[in-house]
Amino acid sequence: MFTFDWKRLSMAAGLSLTLIAAGCGSDDGNESTSGSDSEGSSGASEEVNYGEEMDYEITGIEAGAGVVGAAQTAVEEYENLAGWEVATSSSGAMATALGEAIENEEPIAVTGWTPHWKFAKYDLKYLEDPKGVFGGAEEIKTMVRQGLEDEKPNAYTLLDQFQWTAADMESVMLEINGGAEPAEAAKAWIEENQDKVSEWTNGVEDVDGTEVELVYVNWDSEIASTNVVAEVMKSKGFDVTITPLDNGPMWEAVAEGEVTGMVAAWLPATHGDLYEQHQDNLVDLGMNLEGAKVGLVVPSYMEVDSIEDLQPAE
Repeated sequence: MFTFDWKRLSMAAGLSLTLIAAGCGSDDGNESTSGSDSEGSSGASEEVNYGEEMDYEITGIEAGAGVVGAAQTAVEEYENLAGWEVATSSSGAMATALGEAIENEEPIAVTGWTPHWKFAKYDLKYLEDPKGVFGGAEEIKTMVRQGLEDEKPNAYTLLDQFQWTAADMESVMLEINGGAEPAEAAKAWIEENQDKVSEWTNGVEDVDGTEVELVYVNWDSEIASTNVVAEVMKSKGFDVTITPLDNGPMWEAVAEGEVTGMVAAWLPATHGDLYEQHQDNLVDLGMNLEGAKVGLVVPSYMEVDSIEDLQPAE
């Protein structure tokens, strides 16, 4: 009798232990699932916190730049950018902030454009722009003052024939970013690309000190292009001055005939409002580079692909 009861008790105890173990296993499974959900939530939360980590701020360049204006419009147009701001600075400060963020693998969103050396140096991507706020492909065009063709035909012809590619521009920008003086980087590129340069100077006679002044906005791209054109003009005997200006004054200087011209007109979006304002008072010589682009740019390690993936400020 006692033995029988003991056996029953042993069986009951064994069954209880089995149930307890099963319960623990069930709890572990739930905990694992919960942990997995938590990680998933953490991943989603991480995306949400990109904005928080960036203080809901887009790092911009000069206040008058079209890409900055487009970024400010994006903040208004995209509901998910509610509470965001565009911080204006300079192209150099933007590049420095971008480099520091990438070095520390931190999130950052900048107003970007191509051609630019940063795309050759870093692994970057444009955020998709479903609303088309930043427009499509852009061209960089050459603008000169009225009367230049009659007064300085050789300068007019050379500027009219200037045309190169994004790869050409980026190679000069990379040299400058690597520490070369802009004029020296320009001379090196000219020496290696005589075939292209000869097309620009075709029919251009040598001159003796004819004065030319080119203006440009102080962007890496325009520093490169303006220095290259200036060095080519110097090789033909021109006395060339290059002057950096803000966007508005650059266009005004050409339109008012104070300077010879510029090779730094980004259209139709970036400088569109300035072109509309001054187009009747200058001469449009057409495109000198095609395939330019502007938009919001982030490091490729950020798990966002569209402006709409960013989260509103809380």
